[in-house]
This record gives sequence, C-alpha cells and structure tokens, in this order.
Amino acid sequence: MMSTPRIPVPDASSRAPGPAFLNGAAGALPSRTVVVLEAIKHAILAGELRPGQALVETDLAEVLGVSKTPVREALKTLAGAGLVTMNPYKGAAVRVVDDEQARHVYDARLLLEPEALGRAVRRGHDWGPAHQALARADGAVDQAGRSLANRDFHRELYLGCGNPLLVRMLDDLRDQTALVSVAAWRHEPDWLQTPSWEHEAAEHRAVLQAAEDGDAERATSLLRAHITSFVARNFPEPQETQENQNR
Repeated sequence: MMSTPRIPVPDASSRAPGPAFLNGAAGALPSRTVVVLEAIKHAILAGELRPGQALVETDLAEVLGVSKTPVREALKTLAGAGLVTMNPYKGAAVRVVDDEQARHVYDARLLLEPEALGRAVRRGHDWGPAHQALARADGAVDQAGRSLANRDFHRELYLGCGNPLLVRMLDDLRDQTALVSVAAWRHEPDWLQTPSWEHEAAEHRAVLQAAEDGDAERATSLLRAHITSFVARNFPEPQETQENQNR
C-alpha cells in the first residue's frame, strides 16, 4: 500500500454555493464524487500528495471512507483538469510540472486573461468578491489555502468579461495554474527575505486598484506584467538561464 496522507474530507453541506470544480464538469458529477474530488485536489495543492506520487484507488477510498467508484470518477475529472495523469499500465499519479508545461500554461493565460479583465473593467464589474479572495489569501495558513484563494481572485478578474466561452476557457486553466504556483513556492530558496507569494499579493492589489479605478489599460498592463514576471522568475527559458549564469 502506498503512503497516503490523511486527507480531510469536506462536508458537502458546507461547500460554498456554485460549482465546486471545473464548473459544468463538477456540476454533472454525483455529490459524493465532488466531495472526494475536492479532498484530493486540496491534498495535491497542499503538497500532501506530491508530484509523481501514485494515486491508488483502493488506498484513497480507504483514507476517504468511500468506495472506489467516486475515487475513480474524481481522478478522471482531475486528469481532465491537468492535475493528474492517467496511464493504462501505471494508473493515476499527481502530475509533475516541468518548466515547459508551466510556460505553456502561463502563455495561454497571457493571451486570454488580460483581455478578459479589460472587458470586465469596461463593463463595470463588481470587485467586492475579488477583495474577499485577497483577504482569504492574506489569512491563509498553508499553500493550499493561499493557492485556492489566489485562483478565486483571478477568476473574479475575468468573470465579468461578458463572454461565457472565454470564462470557461480560463476556468479550464485555473487548477493547472494553481499547481504551477504551488510547485514554484515549494522550490523557493530559504534565503529569500520576502517570499514570492508576498510580491504576488502586492501585484494583485495593484491590479485590483486599477480595475476599481476603471482604468482598463493600466489594469491589463499590470496583469500582463504580473503573469510575465512570475514565469521569468520561476520558469525562465533555457537561454535566459544560461545568460544569467554567464553574467
């Protein structure tokens, strides 16, 4: 049996209203499967289930106190979200984020999210929930809480864009983005005086302030810089890494 951490199982009745995961995908799942899915996702984003770790259905079912069926369905959905890989011979495992995959995820965000934010600003979106997400991130006690709050914050930036298809496309990137962020935070050197997530929180506040001011151009410019700088710090192109070493 694999070494599986004690995964907290959320109470289905305590979940926030609205779709819990991947919007339509989660809404189509039985409630028990959604609860199992959220528990496994939280464990992945908290680092309790490590990149590359095998996800054995029988072990997860025993830890979570359920049958294998909801675990199997949850793993399939998580695979569709990019958090889990499925191999017909080796089974399921937590996705290992490499530099190339991280750059691809953030490149897609860079193409879509600033445009969606600009449209939301021009349409006069309500930014109250974005403030609430920032407050949750500031008060988070672990990586998982911070990551989930950050992903909610970014969703509020593009939710009011007026294009449901664009929202769905960005939703599909959210959890991969969270996985990349956790991987980056986990590998930060201990000597950093200020953790990168604190820099990112300051950038979030600046983006939100510009959005509240109704300055779509500045908000989108700040968001582009936020996305670009994260990749440059944590997942630079190979030639950039070599150039920095030669300086």
